[in-house]
Amino acid sequence: MLVRDRMAAPAITVEPKAPIYDALALMKERRIRRLPVIRGRRLVGIVTWTDLMRASPSPATSLTAWEIPYLLMKAPVAEVMTRAVITIEPSATVEEAAVLMRRHKIGGMPVVEAGAVVGVITESDIFDAFIDLMGLRRGGARLTIELQDRIGALEEVVRTIRDCDINIRSLAAYPLDGVGQVVVRVDTPYPLHLVQTLSEHGIKVTHLAPLPEAEPGVA
Repeated sequence: MLVRDRMAAPAITVEPKAPIYDALALMKERRIRRLPVIRGRRLVGIVTWTDLMRASPSPATSLTAWEIPYLLMKAPVAEVMTRAVITIEPSATVEEAAVLMRRHKIGGMPVVEAGAVVGVITESDIFDAFIDLMGLRRGGARLTIELQDRIGALEEVVRTIRDCDINIRSLAAYPLDGVGQVVVRVDTPYPLHLVQTLSEHGIKVTHLAPLPEAEPGVA
C-alpha cells in the first residue's frame, strides 16, 4: 500500500504571508490540524494547530476581544511555521510513512512530488490503512497462530485453511518475544472446526476472536 493511496489530496495549503487568523479559520473549516506552507509551488514550511495556538494570546491576556483578532490578522504564518519540514513521496509505502512519523514524533507530513506538494498524510490515514490491512471492516473470525521457525511453516498454515475450504481475508506475521506469530482473518462464522483442524496438523492457535457461542459438529 502506497502513500498516494492513503494521502489526502489535493493538499490544503497556505501562503507564508497569510495571517494566523486566516490559517486558524481554514483549519476549523476543513477540520484539519496542519497546513503545508507554500510560496508559488515550493514548500517553505508547515504550520500546525498547536503552532497557531501558541501564537495566540492566552485567556489571561489583557487584550480586549477586539484587539485579539486584530493581532492575529497582523501576524503572518511565516512567524510561527516550522521551516525544516519532514516530507515523503507519494510512491513511498505507508510503512515508511509510519516509520518517519514515529522517528520524528510528528502527526503528519506533506507529500511532495517533483518539488510540488500533492497531498498530506497523517497518523489517522496510517491507522485507517492498518485497519484495512488487518481486514477489521470486513468481519470474519480472527486467529492468532504460533508460527514455527522453519521454511514452509507459513505455507502449511495457509494450505490447511485452504483445505478447509475457508477464504483468508487478511494475514500478517510478526515476532513476539522471539516467537513468530501470524494473525489470520478468515471468512467463516464457524472457526472452531478450523482451530481443531489446525491443531490436528500440529499448528497452535493461541487466540480466537470473536468466540462463537455454538458451532455445528464441534464439541
